[in-house]
Amino acid sequence: MINEPTGQPPRRKRRKGKGLLITLIVILSLICIPLVIGGATFFYYVKDAPELDFAKLEDTLSSTLYDSKGNPFLTLGEKKRETIEPNEIPPTLKDAIISIEDKRFEKHMGIDPIRIAGAAVSNLKGNSRQGGSTLTQQLIKLSYFSHKQEDQTLKRKAQEAWLSVELEKKKSKDEILTYYINRVFMSNGVYGMKTAAETFYGKDFNELSLAQYALLAGMPQSPMDYDPYVHPDYAKKRRDMVLKEMLKDKKISEKEYNEAVAEPIDAGLVPLKEDSTIQRVTDNYYNEVIAEVQKKTKKNIYTDGLDVYTNIDLEAQTYLYNLVNNENSSIDFPDDDMQVAGTLIDVKTGQVKAQIGGRKMKEESQRSLNRAVTNQRDFGSTVKPLVAYGPTIENLNYGSGEIYIDEPYNYKSNGKPVYNYDKAYRGRLTMRESLVDSRNIPALKALEEVGTDKSQEFIKKLGFDNDVYESTAITMQGSANQLSAAYAAFANGGVYYEPSYVNKIVYSDGTEEKFEPKGNRAMKESTAYIMTDMLKDVIKRGTAVDAQIPTVIQAGKTGTSNYADDALDKVKGEGVPDITFAGYTPKYSFAVWTGYDDYFTPIPYYSQHLAMDIYRNYMTFLYQNLEATDWSQPEDVVRVGSEVYLKDFVGNQSKNTYSTLSTSSSSTESSSSTSKSSEKKEESSEVAPPSSEVVPPSSEVVPPSSETPPSSDVTPPTSEVQPPTSSSEAPGGGDGGDGGNS
Repeated sequence: MINEPTGQPPRRKRRKGKGLLITLIVILSLICIPLVIGGATFFYYVKDAPELDFAKLEDTLSSTLYDSKGNPFLTLGEKKRETIEPNEIPPTLKDAIISIEDKRFEKHMGIDPIRIAGAAVSNLKGNSRQGGSTLTQQLIKLSYFSHKQEDQTLKRKAQEAWLSVELEKKKSKDEILTYYINRVFMSNGVYGMKTAAETFYGKDFNELSLAQYALLAGMPQSPMDYDPYVHPDYAKKRRDMVLKEMLKDKKISEKEYNEAVAEPIDAGLVPLKEDSTIQRVTDNYYNEVIAEVQKKTKKNIYTDGLDVYTNIDLEAQTYLYNLVNNENSSIDFPDDDMQVAGTLIDVKTGQVKAQIGGRKMKEESQRSLNRAVTNQRDFGSTVKPLVAYGPTIENLNYGSGEIYIDEPYNYKSNGKPVYNYDKAYRGRLTMRESLVDSRNIPALKALEEVGTDKSQEFIKKLGFDNDVYESTAITMQGSANQLSAAYAAFANGGVYYEPSYVNKIVYSDGTEEKFEPKGNRAMKESTAYIMTDMLKDVIKRGTAVDAQIPTVIQAGKTGTSNYADDALDKVKGEGVPDITFAGYTPKYSFAVWTGYDDYFTPIPYYSQHLAMDIYRNYMTFLYQNLEATDWSQPEDVVRVGSEVYLKDFVGNQSKNTYSTLSTSSSSTESSSSTSKSSEKKEESSEVAPPSSEVVPPSSEVVPPSSETPPSSDVTPPTSEVQPPTSSSEAPGGGDGGDGGNS
């Protein structure tokens, strides 16, 4: 018998086999332990899942909006729905929904691991974000869970998946699809796709075209954005996306696809029924409320049963609406096409108290456009305090007596000449007088001195993302909402508040969330006061005398834009494209824009006072039961004659020239200066609460301004009416041509 040789090789095999076994055990452990932990965690989460209640799959909850006094004024989301049975689902609609929402709907068990894995891979590759939720999960989410970002937890996801699987066990695919079709919100207060078919097209559910079914199938993901009445371009893109997916899935032919894509998005749409009066009066406002709630909480006002406490002053809102819409109003518009946009803001909180986004609005247009928020039109000279003088006071410590030479001037960037509104020059002027008479050249020199970088920093703190160029000293685009909020910072001592529409939400489970005002200091208190002191004179004796209210202490600035020379051949008449006025008191800031949606339809000269007329009438109404208060002079501000300066600083003048500066101005009147012993004092950056004493408005008629009509030589804005879905800044108003804004 020959013995097997003994030696090292067999031991190496045994060691190798042992190593493989250990490696296998480690790998299995790495797989099994997470699975065990994950499974245990999953079942721990789902033990608290709500009971599956079929009634919840059918129900929707309305929300109530409250005004600033806590009174309900509007209910949104009341049931307006007709339902179908599973055997009534139009086959084309079924194909469209499955193609766009859940291609494996008829194969999965409520959750779809393949869909989840595909979404994960797509997201890891950096493609557009994709979700792994099935149509069943979407239905469960709509019926049971919050959409708030902070609620998107693993526990919530586990419970959603559990309920989806349970629902798939107890209901057929067509029954689940029927719940979805009946429940989804379709915009305009409409729930369910059958109701949408009748509301939008006036047709029976089985009579729609392929393109119309595709639109309905695509809307639930974002019904407000895909509303064909409000955003037809976005609605068409979404509809065509559904059709493309149907083509990919071979649910329709190439010929059917091409014919459906070619169908206009408004084909067959019927006018929506008239809203109630309160809806028309508050339409622009409550649409901003809806957007703010969605942004802050991810909640849907129409479906989630909220009590939303808004900042609206319903009396102020109603008066503003009637002021610009009623035929018997004191405001005499030249025609029904002339538009108005304005925002009223509480300067101490940033709360939007009232807003008008247009006048004589057609029903289908009212929901689509809030000009107070979306318009990007030329402010004209209302930008001078923001872009030129404010940054100069803030950064160079200049006072209102700083001297500028109003003289012939060319742009440094292109050598083009710049003119004042009267194409004349006044020589040595103080900053105050330059602002009071709305001179262009001193404003350009002020911006040149402080620099565009400092100016851009200044306006960014006031809510503007605009770039600042040389010409921005006299022309910049934006909305009345932005302008009102920016001027509110002058009014409250230099603190900027982002405009807000909602102060509290009570959720359906009884919990509540408050939204306290959060302001950021945008400028020194001294800067705000010096600017305000000058802007008081603009109303008292300058270009804004039409805005005077004898019983109210206020400050403000006019703004007129003009057509560029090379655009005059397109203008349909004589006049200017934009007239803006921004005014404020220690309590309110109100900015109002007037003009036409068609940029080349000018405001005639006889209507160029209307922005100030609207302001004057409105502020008179607001102050009919309020005591007029004044601003307190900060301790670091000194007054010399009619001018105000930061203590120990007089800009580029020497300290011993205080008296010279105060007399070198063309101004001969004091800017509402009173002795400190008799002046009503307030906190430096707060406004004293209004007295209950009634101060009736004056009935005195203020004579019209003697301001010379401006010239027509400023480059027009790069955009007319911006689309409502865009909140980005339009480019500035060109290089300003050769001046002329006032």
